[in-house]
Amino acid sequence: MKYGARNQLIGKVLEIKKGTVMCQVQLEIPAKSPMASVMTIDSLEELGLKVGDSVKVVVKAVNVLLVRE
Repeated sequence: MKYGARNQLIGKVLEIKKGTVMCQVQLEIPAKSPMASVMTIDSLEELGLKVGDSVKVVVKAVNVLLVRE
């Protein structure tokens, strides 16, 4: 998959807070700063994310995208 964002980190999923339509994925990144991504439940299921998974964290402006490779 190609994407235009250049800011990329490797993160670990610490917690997933699910609502009815959206969810918040809490991440641990190398800088030890809190980071999170908000996405639909459908996207979460499509990515198959669970606590403990390693993900690429792609940051562009205010958008934080998770990529599972």
